Amino acid sequence: MPFFFPRRHRHYKLTLWLMVVELPITVVILTLTGIASHNTYRTLLWQDGADNGFNSAPNAALYAAANYRPYTAPLVWSSFMTNYNLVIGVLSVFLLIVKFPVHCMHLFFPPLGAFTHGAILVLYIVSARYQAGSDMSDPKHPQPGPPWYITKSCSVAAHKSNIGYCEQAKALFAVSVVLIVLYFVEFVVVVHSCFITKEERDEVVEQREEKRIEKEFEEEIMKSPSMIPMTPGFVGQDHALMIPRTPGYPPMAATSPVTHGGILHAPFTPRTPGRTPGFNRLGGGGGSPSTTSDLPLRDHSAMPSPQIQSLPAQTTEPQTGPGSAMYFPPPPKKASKK
Repeated sequence: MPFFFPRRHRHYKLTLWLMVVELPITVVILTLTGIASHNTYRTLLWQDGADNGFNSAPNAALYAAANYRPYTAPLVWSSFMTNYNLVIGVLSVFLLIVKFPVHCMHLFFPPLGAFTHGAILVLYIVSARYQAGSDMSDPKHPQPGPPWYITKSCSVAAHKSNIGYCEQAKALFAVSVVLIVLYFVEFVVVVHSCFITKEERDEVVEQREEKRIEKEFEEEIMKSPSMIPMTPGFVGQDHALMIPRTPGYPPMAATSPVTHGGILHAPFTPRTPGRTPGFNRLGGGGGSPSTTSDLPLRDHSAMPSPQIQSLPAQTTEPQTGPGSAMYFPPPPKKASKK
């Protein structure tokens, strides 16, 4: 069974509009992750939750080190979390800048789109899972669910200066969830295009068959040039020159070559010049004789007729007649006196 690689999107315009919707959301999440990087408010929110008794305190690491006990910071409060969010934010914008023009050029094939959207979808699911992680490092102040800035209102902050940071962290989590939904919709739409229908399969088979027949015909022409339609050009002394026939024009008949200065040229089709009505009225045509003109020499002179073939030079006696030039006799001689 032949393999069929899906190349067309069944929902091309829908995928394009989803990318347009994705643009402002990725810009927002890139801005939020850029602000949150370098520990802008992570430790402040951690300490604010500890002051309210919602989670552990940042100085728990110092007490653990003083008592020679191992300590690992909760993932939700770690620097890895902020750096990870910044990386996938930059990656989202980069993928959008690349895949939009590629999709417009019909090169963003469904399998490639499924892999891209599936990968970025998994990355954002991991990010949302880390942002909503628990903090069980302090047995006295356990946090089994998401941090306080997600589950509670920002007005409960112990320090009012942290309310703005709380809203930014809450917005970052919300935008991450929105991107997860959007990437999931794009993933489903693209995966649906990966399964080829029977009509598309038949169309691909027909295109492959046409290409195969065309390739075989080209190979036959290359192997046997006599298959090319030819038409005779002109006949030389010993052979006839064959010229490829122009499609749409009938083949030309072979004629004798034309020689100019000893060089053999291609023949041409002789054309008989047409006679205009003015030419016939002046008596130059071969029809009935025209009426007597007012010009006396026109009716008594012979028009030289064009000759197509050159004749050998012959010596002829001057003839007089109605069609010859007028004859003027010499003047009479004076009588001699005797």
